[in-house]
Amino acid sequence: MTLAILGGVLIGIAVSMMWIFNGRVTGVSGILNGALTPQKSDALWRWAFLAGLFSGGLILRWFLPEAFSGQLSTPDWTVAMAGLLVGFGTVMGSGCTSGHGICGVSRISPRSLIATVTFMLAGILTVWVL
Repeated sequence: MTLAILGGVLIGIAVSMMWIFNGRVTGVSGILNGALTPQKSDALWRWAFLAGLFSGGLILRWFLPEAFSGQLSTPDWTVAMAGLLVGFGTVMGSGCTSGHGICGVSRISPRSLIATVTFMLAGILTVWVL
């Protein structure tokens, strides 16, 4: 089994567990927003989730450093700009690609279906143009 398939299976299991045991959608932007909002009484699990994302990357880096060996052919400023645009899109789209694409589509949410199709078409168009 390739790492990509294994990663997809693990994401599916994690999203399902979050929904079944917590009744929550695993949208990273919503989890981060809730963690940064001080009036939320459920900030602890959100910070634990975010710490798990970060530490999971560190563990992967430790045990499989070649997973991070790719070189970007673009300058750092373009990567930073892309990150800002993704953040802006997350606010505009009321959620991130993981929330809409993985959780929303699996729940057959019309808003998430439209958002995911829009994400995909914009990505395809960008690649085609560039």
